[in-house]
Amino acid sequence: MKSLFYPSYGQLVVNEQPVPDIEADEALIKVSACGICGSELETFASRSERRKPPRIMGHEFCGVVAETGSQVTGVEKGARVVSNSIVSCGKCIYCQKGETNLCRNREVFGMHRNGAFAEYVNVPAHCLIPMPDNVDFRAACLTEPLANGVHMVGLTRHLALNRVLILGAGPIGLMAQQAFQALRNVKTVVSDLKNERLEAAKRLGAEHVINPGMVDIEEVIMALTSGEGVDLVIDAVGMEVTNSQGLRLLRAGGTLLMIGLHQNSKPFQSYDIILTEKKIMGSYAATQEDMITALNLITTDKVDLTSWINYYPLSDGVAAFMNMQASDNEQIKSVILM
Repeated sequence: MKSLFYPSYGQLVVNEQPVPDIEADEALIKVSACGICGSELETFASRSERRKPPRIMGHEFCGVVAETGSQVTGVEKGARVVSNSIVSCGKCIYCQKGETNLCRNREVFGMHRNGAFAEYVNVPAHCLIPMPDNVDFRAACLTEPLANGVHMVGLTRHLALNRVLILGAGPIGLMAQQAFQALRNVKTVVSDLKNERLEAAKRLGAEHVINPGMVDIEEVIMALTSGEGVDLVIDAVGMEVTNSQGLRLLRAGGTLLMIGLHQNSKPFQSYDIILTEKKIMGSYAATQEDMITALNLITTDKVDLTSWINYYPLSDGVAAFMNMQASDNEQIKSVILM
Protein backbone atom coordinates (compact mmCIF):
# COMPACT_ATOMS: atom_id res chain seq x y z
CA MET A 1 0.00 0.00 0.00
CA LYS A 2 1.07 3.60 -0.51
CA SER A 3 1.77 5.61 2.63
CA LEU A 4 3.15 8.91 3.85
CA PHE A 5 5.98 7.42 5.87
CA TYR A 6 8.05 9.02 8.64
CA PRO A 7 11.30 6.99 8.38
CA SER A 8 13.52 9.12 10.60
CA TYR A 9 13.58 12.50 12.31
CA GLY A 10 13.24 15.34 9.81
CA GLN A 11 12.20 13.10 6.89
CA LEU A 12 8.90 12.25 5.21
CA VAL A 13 8.49 10.14 2.06
CA VAL A 14 5.63 8.67 0.07
CA ASN A 15 6.48 5.01 -0.37
CA GLU A 16 5.18 1.45 -0.27
CA GLN A 17 4.54 -0.23 3.08
CA PRO A 18 2.97 -3.61 3.88
CA VAL A 19 -0.79 -3.69 4.33
CA PRO A 20 -1.21 -4.19 8.09
CA ASP A 21 -2.39 -7.49 9.50
CA ILE A 22 -5.43 -7.39 11.76
CA GLU A 23 -6.00 -8.93 15.16
CA ALA A 24 -9.16 -10.88 15.95
CA ASP A 25 -10.83 -7.77 17.47
CA GLU A 26 -9.76 -5.38 14.69
CA ALA A 27 -11.01 -4.21 11.32
CA LEU A 28 -8.90 -3.30 8.31
CA ILE A 29 -9.99 0.15 7.12
CA LYS A 30 -9.48 1.38 3.58
CA VAL A 31 -8.75 4.99 4.41
CA SER A 32 -10.64 7.67 2.49
CA ALA A 33 -9.33 10.85 4.14
CA CYS A 34 -7.07 11.82 7.03
CA GLY A 35 -6.50 15.27 8.50
CA ILE A 36 -3.07 16.61 9.41
CA CYS A 37 -3.11 17.57 13.09
CA GLY A 38 -1.11 20.48 14.49
CA SER A 39 0.38 18.09 17.05
CA GLU A 40 1.89 16.08 14.19
CA LEU A 41 3.32 19.20 12.59
CA GLU A 42 4.77 20.30 15.92
CA THR A 43 6.33 16.97 16.86
CA PHE A 44 7.76 16.54 13.36
CA ALA A 45 9.29 20.04 13.42
CA SER A 46 10.71 19.64 16.94
CA ARG A 47 11.81 16.00 16.43
CA SER A 48 9.82 15.15 19.52
CA GLU A 49 10.08 11.71 21.06
CA ARG A 50 6.29 11.72 21.47
CA ARG A 51 6.18 10.38 17.89
CA LYS A 52 9.23 8.27 17.27
CA PRO A 53 10.07 7.19 13.70
CA PRO A 54 9.86 4.90 11.85
CA ARG A 55 6.11 5.46 11.85
CA ILE A 56 3.03 6.16 9.78
CA MET A 57 1.32 9.13 11.44
CA GLY A 58 -2.30 10.25 11.10
CA HIS A 59 -5.14 10.01 13.62
CA GLU A 60 -8.02 12.04 12.12
CA PHE A 61 -9.53 9.60 9.67
CA CYS A 62 -12.49 7.86 8.11
CA GLY A 63 -12.91 5.16 5.51
CA VAL A 64 -14.55 1.89 4.55
CA VAL A 65 -14.26 -1.47 6.30
CA ALA A 66 -12.28 -3.80 4.03
CA GLU A 67 -11.96 -6.80 6.36
CA THR A 68 -12.92 -7.79 9.90
CA GLY A 69 -11.28 -10.03 12.47
CA SER A 70 -12.83 -13.25 13.71
CA GLN A 71 -14.10 -11.74 16.97
CA VAL A 72 -15.61 -8.57 15.49
CA THR A 73 -19.38 -8.16 15.67
CA GLY A 74 -21.56 -5.23 14.66
CA VAL A 75 -19.09 -3.96 12.05
CA GLU A 76 -19.63 -5.22 8.52
CA LYS A 77 -17.40 -5.26 5.47
CA GLY A 78 -18.22 -2.28 3.25
CA ALA A 79 -19.43 -0.08 6.13
CA ARG A 80 -18.46 3.59 6.10
CA VAL A 81 -16.84 4.48 9.44
CA VAL A 82 -14.98 7.14 11.37
CA SER A 83 -12.50 6.32 14.12
CA ASN A 84 -11.50 7.83 17.41
CA SER A 85 -7.84 8.76 17.65
CA ILE A 86 -7.45 6.91 20.94
CA VAL A 87 -7.46 3.17 21.50
CA SER A 88 -8.65 2.72 25.09
CA CYS A 89 -8.27 -0.48 27.09
CA GLY A 90 -11.86 -0.65 28.37
CA LYS A 91 -10.68 -2.05 31.70
CA CYS A 92 -8.98 0.67 33.75
CA ILE A 93 -10.76 2.88 36.27
CA TYR A 94 -11.08 5.74 33.76
CA CYS A 95 -12.54 3.55 31.04
CA GLN A 96 -15.00 2.12 33.55
CA LYS A 97 -16.16 5.69 34.32
CA GLY A 98 -16.54 6.48 30.61
CA GLU A 99 -13.47 8.75 30.60
CA THR A 100 -11.85 6.76 27.81
CA ASN A 101 -9.74 9.72 26.69
CA LEU A 102 -7.90 9.44 30.01
CA CYS A 103 -7.33 5.68 29.75
CA ARG A 104 -4.22 4.64 31.65
CA ASN A 105 -3.22 2.31 28.84
CA ARG A 106 -4.29 4.44 25.89
CA GLU A 107 -2.66 4.26 22.51
CA VAL A 108 -2.88 7.03 19.91
CA PHE A 109 -2.85 6.32 16.19
CA GLY A 110 0.35 7.63 14.62
CA MET A 111 2.04 7.80 18.01
CA HIS A 112 1.97 4.41 19.73
CA ARG A 113 0.80 2.48 16.67
CA ASN A 114 0.74 3.19 12.96
CA GLY A 115 -1.83 5.71 11.79
CA ALA A 116 -3.87 6.55 8.72
CA PHE A 117 -1.61 8.47 6.35
CA ALA A 118 -1.86 5.34 4.22
CA GLU A 119 -4.27 3.42 2.07
CA TYR A 120 -5.05 1.00 4.92
CA VAL A 121 -4.94 1.02 8.72
CA ASN A 122 -5.84 -1.62 11.31
CA VAL A 123 -8.31 -0.38 13.94
CA PRO A 124 -9.80 -2.07 17.03
CA ALA A 125 -13.50 -2.36 16.23
CA HIS A 126 -14.60 -0.58 19.42
CA CYS A 127 -12.98 2.65 18.11
CA LEU A 128 -15.26 2.77 15.05
CA ILE A 129 -18.51 4.69 14.56
CA PRO A 130 -20.87 4.08 11.63
CA MET A 131 -20.99 6.98 9.20
CA PRO A 132 -24.19 7.93 7.32
CA ASP A 133 -24.12 7.56 3.55
CA ASN A 134 -24.91 11.24 2.97
CA VAL A 135 -21.78 12.51 4.76
CA ASP A 136 -18.77 13.44 2.66
CA PHE A 137 -15.54 11.70 3.65
CA ARG A 138 -13.78 15.07 3.38
CA ALA A 139 -15.80 16.36 6.33
CA ALA A 140 -16.20 13.10 8.25
CA CYS A 141 -12.44 12.67 8.70
CA LEU A 142 -12.53 15.76 10.92
CA THR A 143 -14.98 14.24 13.37
CA GLU A 144 -12.16 13.68 15.85
CA PRO A 145 -10.87 17.27 16.03
CA LEU A 146 -14.47 18.53 16.18
CA ALA A 147 -15.03 16.07 19.03
CA ASN A 148 -12.26 17.91 20.91
CA GLY A 149 -14.51 20.96 20.76
CA VAL A 150 -17.52 18.89 21.83
CA HIS A 151 -15.49 17.57 24.76
CA MET A 152 -14.74 21.12 25.89
CA VAL A 153 -18.45 21.93 25.79
CA GLY A 154 -19.07 18.91 28.01
CA LEU A 155 -16.38 19.87 30.50
CA THR A 156 -17.97 23.33 30.93
CA ARG A 157 -21.66 22.34 30.73
CA HIS A 158 -22.14 23.34 34.39
CA LEU A 159 -21.04 26.94 33.70
CA ALA A 160 -23.44 29.76 32.89
CA LEU A 161 -21.99 31.20 29.69
CA ASN A 162 -22.81 34.36 27.81
CA ARG A 163 -19.59 34.89 25.91
CA VAL A 164 -16.58 32.65 25.20
CA LEU A 165 -13.16 33.94 24.15
CA ILE A 166 -11.04 31.59 22.07
CA LEU A 167 -7.32 32.31 21.87
CA GLY A 168 -6.05 30.83 18.61
CA ALA A 169 -8.01 30.41 15.38
CA GLY A 170 -6.18 27.31 14.27
CA PRO A 171 -8.11 24.09 13.63
CA ILE A 172 -8.89 23.30 17.28
CA GLY A 173 -9.83 26.90 18.01
CA LEU A 174 -12.25 26.95 15.07
CA MET A 175 -13.63 23.54 16.08
CA ALA A 176 -14.20 24.82 19.62
CA GLN A 177 -15.87 27.94 18.25
CA GLN A 178 -18.32 25.93 16.19
CA ALA A 179 -19.02 23.41 18.95
CA PHE A 180 -19.89 26.13 21.48
CA GLN A 181 -22.03 27.97 18.95
CA ALA A 182 -23.91 24.82 17.94
CA LEU A 183 -24.29 23.18 21.36
CA ARG A 184 -24.44 26.14 23.78
CA ASN A 185 -25.68 28.94 21.49
CA VAL A 186 -23.21 31.38 23.03
CA LYS A 187 -21.43 34.40 21.61
CA THR A 188 -17.84 33.67 20.58
CA VAL A 189 -14.89 36.04 20.31
CA VAL A 190 -11.80 34.73 18.53
CA SER A 191 -8.24 36.04 18.74
CA ASP A 192 -5.34 35.25 16.42
CA LEU A 193 -2.30 36.96 14.92
CA LYS A 194 -3.19 35.83 11.38
CA ASN A 195 -5.92 37.78 9.64
CA GLU A 196 -6.82 34.94 7.25
CA ARG A 197 -7.67 32.79 10.26
CA LEU A 198 -9.74 35.57 11.77
CA GLU A 199 -11.62 35.92 8.48
CA ALA A 200 -12.48 32.22 8.70
CA ALA A 201 -13.66 32.61 12.30
CA LYS A 202 -15.88 35.51 11.28
CA ARG A 203 -17.39 33.49 8.41
CA LEU A 204 -18.04 30.67 10.86
CA GLY A 205 -20.09 32.94 13.12
CA ALA A 206 -17.78 34.68 15.59
CA GLU A 207 -19.35 37.76 17.18
CA HIS A 208 -15.99 39.55 17.19
CA VAL A 209 -12.47 38.76 15.98
CA ILE A 210 -9.32 40.32 17.42
CA ASN A 211 -5.77 40.53 16.13
CA PRO A 212 -3.71 41.23 19.29
CA GLY A 213 -0.80 42.29 17.10
CA MET A 214 -2.86 45.24 15.89
CA VAL A 215 -5.07 46.17 18.86
CA ASP A 216 -4.94 45.81 22.64
CA ILE A 217 -6.94 42.64 23.29
CA GLU A 218 -7.54 43.53 26.94
CA GLU A 219 -9.05 46.89 25.99
CA VAL A 220 -11.32 45.22 23.43
CA ILE A 221 -12.51 42.49 25.83
CA MET A 222 -13.10 44.91 28.68
CA ALA A 223 -15.10 47.17 26.36
CA LEU A 224 -17.22 44.20 25.26
CA THR A 225 -17.86 43.08 28.84
CA SER A 226 -18.32 46.41 30.64
CA GLY A 227 -14.96 45.98 32.31
CA GLU A 228 -15.68 42.56 33.82
CA GLY A 229 -14.00 40.04 31.53
CA VAL A 230 -15.42 36.93 29.88
CA ASP A 231 -17.01 33.85 31.46
CA LEU A 232 -14.76 31.35 29.70
CA VAL A 233 -11.44 31.59 27.89
CA ILE A 234 -10.25 28.67 25.77
CA ASP A 235 -6.51 28.69 25.18
CA ALA A 236 -6.11 26.77 21.94
CA VAL A 237 -2.53 28.00 21.53
CA GLY A 238 -0.82 26.83 24.69
CA MET A 239 1.99 29.31 25.18
CA GLU A 240 2.98 31.05 28.39
CA VAL A 241 1.81 34.38 27.00
CA THR A 242 -1.64 33.02 26.08
CA ASN A 243 -1.98 31.11 29.37
CA SER A 244 -1.38 34.25 31.42
CA GLN A 245 -3.35 36.47 29.04
CA GLY A 246 -6.32 34.14 29.24
CA LEU A 247 -6.35 34.34 33.01
CA ARG A 248 -6.30 38.14 32.94
CA LEU A 249 -9.22 38.31 30.50
CA LEU A 250 -11.55 36.31 32.73
CA ARG A 251 -14.16 37.85 34.95
CA ALA A 252 -13.91 37.06 38.65
CA GLY A 253 -15.09 33.47 39.04
CA GLY A 254 -14.46 32.74 35.35
CA THR A 255 -12.77 29.67 33.90
CA LEU A 256 -9.66 29.21 31.78
CA LEU A 257 -9.82 26.01 29.72
CA MET A 258 -6.45 24.95 28.34
CA ILE A 259 -6.11 22.62 25.35
CA GLY A 260 -3.13 24.02 23.42
CA LEU A 261 0.16 22.17 23.91
CA HIS A 262 2.66 24.49 22.26
CA GLN A 263 4.68 25.01 25.45
CA ASN A 264 4.82 23.28 28.82
CA SER A 265 4.64 26.62 30.64
CA LYS A 266 4.27 27.77 34.26
CA PRO A 267 2.83 31.28 33.97
CA PHE A 268 0.55 31.65 36.99
CA GLN A 269 0.78 33.42 40.32
CA SER A 270 -1.45 31.79 42.91
CA TYR A 271 -2.89 35.12 44.13
CA ASP A 272 -4.20 35.80 40.61
CA ILE A 273 -6.37 32.70 40.96
CA ILE A 274 -7.24 32.67 44.66
CA LEU A 275 -8.28 36.27 45.17
CA THR A 276 -10.69 36.22 42.21
CA GLU A 277 -11.81 32.57 42.47
CA LYS A 278 -10.84 31.91 38.88
CA LYS A 279 -10.65 28.31 37.73
CA ILE A 280 -8.20 26.53 35.44
CA MET A 281 -9.12 23.32 33.60
CA GLY A 282 -7.39 21.08 31.10
CA SER A 283 -8.97 19.34 28.12
CA TYR A 284 -7.54 16.34 26.30
CA ALA A 285 -8.90 14.60 23.20
CA ALA A 286 -12.43 13.16 23.17
CA THR A 287 -14.53 10.22 24.33
CA GLN A 288 -16.51 7.97 22.01
CA GLU A 289 -19.67 9.81 23.08
CA ASP A 290 -18.05 13.11 22.04
CA MET A 291 -17.24 11.52 18.67
CA ILE A 292 -20.87 10.49 18.16
CA THR A 293 -22.08 14.01 19.00
CA ALA A 294 -19.52 15.54 16.64
CA LEU A 295 -20.51 13.25 13.78
CA ASN A 296 -24.15 14.18 14.36
CA LEU A 297 -23.25 17.88 14.07
CA ILE A 298 -21.57 17.13 10.75
CA THR A 299 -24.46 14.98 9.54
CA THR A 300 -27.03 17.68 10.33
CA ASP A 301 -24.96 20.50 8.78
CA LYS A 302 -24.60 22.36 12.10
CA VAL A 303 -20.90 22.98 11.40
CA ASP A 304 -18.69 23.83 8.42
CA LEU A 305 -15.68 21.53 8.10
CA THR A 306 -14.82 21.97 4.43
CA SER A 307 -14.82 25.63 3.30
CA TRP A 308 -11.62 26.47 5.21
CA ILE A 309 -9.75 23.20 4.52
CA ASN A 310 -7.06 22.43 1.93
CA TYR A 311 -7.00 18.99 0.30
CA TYR A 312 -4.04 17.03 -1.05
CA PRO A 313 -3.79 13.59 -2.67
CA LEU A 314 -1.61 11.08 -0.82
CA SER A 315 1.00 11.45 -3.55
CA ASP A 316 1.44 15.09 -2.45
CA GLY A 317 1.52 14.25 1.26
CA VAL A 318 5.04 15.57 1.80
CA ALA A 319 4.08 18.90 0.21
CA ALA A 320 0.98 19.04 2.43
CA PHE A 321 3.17 18.79 5.52
CA MET A 322 5.81 21.23 4.30
CA ASN A 323 3.25 23.80 3.15
CA MET A 324 1.62 23.75 6.57
CA GLN A 325 4.99 24.32 8.23
CA ALA A 326 6.14 27.16 5.96
CA SER A 327 6.61 30.47 7.75
CA ASP A 328 4.42 32.27 5.21
CA ASN A 329 1.75 29.57 5.35
CA GLU A 330 -1.81 30.87 5.04
CA GLN A 331 -3.43 27.43 5.16
CA ILE A 332 -5.39 26.69 8.33
CA LYS A 333 -5.93 22.96 7.98
CA SER A 334 -5.04 20.29 5.42
CA VAL A 335 -6.50 16.87 4.71
CA ILE A 336 -4.87 14.05 2.77
CA LEU A 337 -7.18 12.12 0.42
CA MET A 338 -6.37 8.51 -0.38
